[in-house]
Amino acid sequence: MAGLEDEEEVAPTPTLDWMPTFETEAIPGIAASPGMAIGKVHQFKRGKIVVEATAKDPTVEETRLRQAIASAQVQLEDLYKDVEARSGASKAAIFLAHQEFLNDPDLLSEAIDGLKHHHSAGWAWQQAIEQRASALEQLNDPLLAERAVDLRDVGRRVLRLLAETIEEERTLPGHPVILLAEDLTPSDTAGLDPALTLGICTSAGGPTSHTAIIARSLDIPAIVGAGPAILHLADGTPCILDGTNGNLYPNPTEADRVTAQTALKDLHALREAERLACYQPALMTDGHRVEVVANIGAAIEAEQAVNAGAEGIGLLRTEFLFLQRSEPPSEEEQFAAYSQMTQALNGLPLIVRTLDIGGDKEIPYLNLPAEENPFLGVRGIRLCLVQPDLFKTQLRAIFRASQTGLIKIMFPMIATLEDLHAARKLAEEVRQEVGAEPVEIGMMVEVPSAVVMADEFAKIVDFFSIGTNDLTQYVLAMDRGHPILAKQADGLHPAVLRMIHQTVQAAQAEGKWVGVCGGIAGDPKGAAILAGLGVTELSVSIPSVAAVKAKIRGMSFAQTQDLAKRALACRSAQEVRALS
Repeated sequence: MAGLEDEEEVAPTPTLDWMPTFETEAIPGIAASPGMAIGKVHQFKRGKIVVEATAKDPTVEETRLRQAIASAQVQLEDLYKDVEARSGASKAAIFLAHQEFLNDPDLLSEAIDGLKHHHSAGWAWQQAIEQRASALEQLNDPLLAERAVDLRDVGRRVLRLLAETIEEERTLPGHPVILLAEDLTPSDTAGLDPALTLGICTSAGGPTSHTAIIARSLDIPAIVGAGPAILHLADGTPCILDGTNGNLYPNPTEADRVTAQTALKDLHALREAERLACYQPALMTDGHRVEVVANIGAAIEAEQAVNAGAEGIGLLRTEFLFLQRSEPPSEEEQFAAYSQMTQALNGLPLIVRTLDIGGDKEIPYLNLPAEENPFLGVRGIRLCLVQPDLFKTQLRAIFRASQTGLIKIMFPMIATLEDLHAARKLAEEVRQEVGAEPVEIGMMVEVPSAVVMADEFAKIVDFFSIGTNDLTQYVLAMDRGHPILAKQADGLHPAVLRMIHQTVQAAQAEGKWVGVCGGIAGDPKGAAILAGLGVTELSVSIPSVAAVKAKIRGMSFAQTQDLAKRALACRSAQEVRALS
């Protein structure tokens, strides 16, 4: 059980409170992937694709268009396999979504209609893509705006195959550089060679953009949302990129270079020490223990998590089984996936979050109506309760798999006691049908109502898992992916921390434990504050496991409690992040 003290003595791993000070004025952005890079910059620019406006034979052009789309499908399948091998299925899933764009019959029909009046395949395709992408952008929804980026990325892939010429196409240099760009599409980022990409800095984008996600998976330091100033830096300009704190330093002084090199050397030494100690428990200097587990989104990642030192899986996102397909997964398919994970974990716990999707994701077989605000609509447990057959099938697979290993069930987006009672009732009915033993059942704490009513919820559930990403955006009323508000939607805001504190107090009063599976659990400072608040399980991305365990081992429980107390008294996220 998370949080039990352990008498085993483990040598603490060295830690680095890493915020080097530079003389050079910084171009500030949003920290997207931690680490530091020192080198010369290179402006990433795409070549201009030129297509003929007219063509003689519409039939020939339609054949060309269909062949180009088919070729693009093959490219995307190859790209998916490449990214899956390098970074895991969850990071590669975007390219399955890109394939779905190309399978859209309405999009194809719009392009074929454009072939009338003797327009070329390239011209018609370009018009269809741009009209669809512009329509998404005009809805003034950050999520749909990001979808427009994906659509243009797919459109460009096909358009290259239809191009007459590609003007001013620039290849990346054959030596390592810090890459600057207005923004990078998923295809751009996935195609980067980590050996030649010291770091990435974009003028647009947010910390949840595809650029940020892929950069983290490839362990490339990255900054996003740095503004147009970076686009005026000439190729070859020396820079220091601090992805941990989100700052780019152009034309650094010699003293700054020395500072950066020292910090980089220390960081490399720290990461090697963390890697070597990754299997040691997160045991504090005074004996208090915090469990560090992993968030995963694919069956294969369970084994990767164990190899990285995770003490189990604190969040299995089961959505990977349901997306990019024409029909829901069968009970047998789900059972096989969950069983594969329990075998890889070999007795370590697996917390399975039931399906958490809603109107913001396109799932044709669910016939979900478009919602004006999908984040306040039918998502998470609400969807499962209105689609009981879908929910029961998943629960049957989970309970069957619970007989092969240690599984716990977690319900997402619980907002009311009625939701929780209904979900538990269905789960109990299914358990009895399957003939499985009872398992621990918990709930995500992601909305303010769950915090306010935590004392009541704690009487019913076995544990809480706080999803700080969603909780932050609901508490602050800020979309965490919004290009303007992203900097302010900080999970270390005192309002969010006080919500976590209230939840922990309610749980402790009932003898229940609390985990955190949101982004701040993977932030070393955030992890220390959470431990001090009484959180006993931290569920983080696989690459963060070793660093978080090292941070916890380097402090005493009393120190984290003091840090947490001071954080709760702060008035802004900036004040919290400035604490030492």
